[in-house]
Amino acid sequence: MPSRQEELFNINGKKIIVVGACGGFGLDISNFLHECGASLFLVDTNKKKLKLLNDSLPGSICLPLDICNEAHMATLLESIKKQFLPLDGAINAAGIFSTEPSIDIKIFSFKKFMDINVSGALLFSQVAAKAMGETGGRIIHLASVSSKVTNTKYAAYSSSKAALSQLVKVLGREWAENKILVNAIGPAMAKNSMSEKFIKDPQFEKQALSSIPIGRFSTSQDLFGVILLLLSNGGSYITGQTIFVDGGRTLT
Repeated sequence: MPSRQEELFNINGKKIIVVGACGGFGLDISNFLHECGASLFLVDTNKKKLKLLNDSLPGSICLPLDICNEAHMATLLESIKKQFLPLDGAINAAGIFSTEPSIDIKIFSFKKFMDINVSGALLFSQVAAKAMGETGGRIIHLASVSSKVTNTKYAAYSSSKAALSQLVKVLGREWAENKILVNAIGPAMAKNSMSEKFIKDPQFEKQALSSIPIGRFSTSQDLFGVILLLLSNGGSYITGQTIFVDGGRTLT
């Protein structure tokens, strides 16, 4: 007989889709979910990296798609319906990050952030919700502390992540009656493939670290506990939230 702890946080056998599965956070999250016994459907735009990830995670399904492409998302929905039901969880780890002085930023660049970090999030959420149907499920987006705090040169990135957090609130409220819980996780800056070229600048690194009370960058492992909570029975009464896992960054 499983213990209460196992009943609360067990995701063994759950069917979970991860988009942005080959990225800095996405890669580690995919490996963690596999270790937890979840069945995985992995999506990324990088075909080569996706193939390598698929080979390293036996039993997973992979499909190279772009979450900003409506036709691709239609294909994804059909693929889930054909071979991956019932869908229990969906994690969006796709996104872009960059900095640029606000006075110089081009509108096409600003729109690109909104397209990937917000519009893509909505399209993916729609696919997940339609696949989950009446049985319900869990949707998790990776937001950022930048949805709440301010940094110079972050106009595009912060605006997109703030919009994502608000989208999560709306979807969380609207889809609660369908037993679909929608949440986001807001990490502080991490040292990964998305940020590494910026952190190589000593001044950037010093300034970023000085704003995190715990005194270190976030890691993928810092997110695992919250991901497990939101996917499992332990998180059955949480929706519409952005949970900050940030070493105290949002306190400064």
